[in-house]
Amino acid sequence: MANKALATRQKMMLRALPAQQVGKPRNPVAALAKARSAGAHAKPLSTERQAAKQQLKKAPLVPEDD
Repeated sequence: MANKALATRQKMMLRALPAQQVGKPRNPVAALAKARSAGAHAKPLSTERQAAKQQLKKAPLVPEDD
């Protein structure tokens, strides 16, 4: 009864850290697709329009001297 913590079917195993594990990937197709994926997409035009509107509202109104 010295080893009460382990059940009869469990075995002591040395677990490696995830960085140390080298082996077959779970889904090689997914890894290829992830590596192929593109970067961030361009902002929508509506976002640019809204930003321009906000800048116009923030800009001070200065009368032109003729």
